[in-house]
Amino acid sequence: MSRKKSRRRPTKPKKSVRSRSRAFFVSFAVSFVVASCAINPQLLDRIPIGPILTEIGLSSAAQSPAQVVATGARIQTSFGQCRQFFPGKQPPSVPSGPALRELCYDAFAILYSGRTKTSVFVAQGLNRGMLQQAQGISRTDRFFADARLPRSERAELDDYRGSGYDRGHMAPAGDMHTNEAMAQSFSLANIVPQDAQHNREAWSQIEADTRKYVMRARGNVYVFTGPLYIGQPQTIGAGRVAVPTHLFKLVYDATTGRSWVHWHTNSQNTKVGPPISYEEFVRRTGLQLLETA
Repeated sequence: MSRKKSRRRPTKPKKSVRSRSRAFFVSFAVSFVVASCAINPQLLDRIPIGPILTEIGLSSAAQSPAQVVATGARIQTSFGQCRQFFPGKQPPSVPSGPALRELCYDAFAILYSGRTKTSVFVAQGLNRGMLQQAQGISRTDRFFADARLPRSERAELDDYRGSGYDRGHMAPAGDMHTNEAMAQSFSLANIVPQDAQHNREAWSQIEADTRKYVMRARGNVYVFTGPLYIGQPQTIGAGRVAVPTHLFKLVYDATTGRSWVHWHTNSQNTKVGPPISYEEFVRRTGLQLLETA
């Protein structure tokens, strides 16, 4: 009489193991694509990067950035898919310009200029809980050209190579509270050519001080960061990515209604000084980033 061998029911892997395996696969895939494209930037037009974007949280619905059509001297943005990064009911109004596109990411939104191949501004909505989560997220340092943008309008990895400038984050990697958001923050759409000493010293201090403020705040704090160009800007790379003359960071506390703007020259000699008022910022730039009464 033969006995049936008892079959042991396979146990399901623990969720943490699955999560680590998926994170490893995504990290490996993104690293491979980025490394390949760094060696040969032309591959970006041939590698099906859509699935990679989906893995880091850029879903297919978000792969076609909304183009902003100029109808006059000013443009009213909409950001219909990511309004959570803006205070009030009215998103920013900015001076009209060519090739403007709205990009939504998990933890920030970008109004992008295909002319300068950098952002006009990057918007974030932050609070204490998000920054507490961010402390447990490892920095990736895997920069990539955002394939959602037309090739003629986007910066490429090769543009920065040998330029002498840092790849400076607008929405800082240190603010990112999920692995997907961390990966997305290294999109070149979120990067500008920044003086290395300024990036690592004065500007780094501004980013750290802003996080300290958010940790003390009672509610949401909205932060707008971006480059500015006074006169004819210098460019880097074959793609002629514009080098900002100045950088700004606007901080708005939605609970208290207070706002201030850090205004820095993109230079190694820049030191941290007192901020300027929002009204003075609007006068200098024409960027109306906060809703007016």
